[in-house]
Parts: sequence; C-alpha cells; structure tokens
Amino acid sequence: MKINVIYFGMIAEAIGKNVETLQINSIQPNTDDLTTFFIQQYPVLKNKSFKIAVNQQMATNNTVINENDEIALLPPFAGG
Repeated sequence: MKINVIYFGMIAEAIGKNVETLQINSIQPNTDDLTTFFIQQYPVLKNKSFKIAVNQQMATNNTVINENDEIALLPPFAGG
C-alpha cells in the first residue's frame, strides 16, 4: 500500500526530509501500526512526541489507513 507522508517542524528536522511516498506492507494498517513503522524507520522519533493526521484530520488511535492517504506527522503545538 502506498501512502504520502508530510513531516512538519522538529520531526522534519530530525529525519532530514519534509515529504516522501512510502510503501507499507500491511493489509489494513492503522495509526498505531504507522507509529511503530515510523519509529522503526527513523529511530530518532522514539524520543519525540508527535501526532498523526490522516487526510488533514487529526487521527485517533487505530484510525484505518487507506491506499494513497495523506499522512502528516505533527510535532506538539504551542498556543500563543
């Protein structure tokens, strides 16, 4: 399954890229699966807090991911 990923802020800085297209080898992945995948792919993320958005909507645990979804990894937000 192919997904498009956008990285923001300190997440993008930590892994050295802003966007990429990934091939996920899972029948029906969810956001928990993606969190595990990203930490395995980029071990620096193990000690970083981030949220996942799917198609520009904040995702909850176990949100199902579909082919060609847009995934965003978002660092913690600060108000102001």
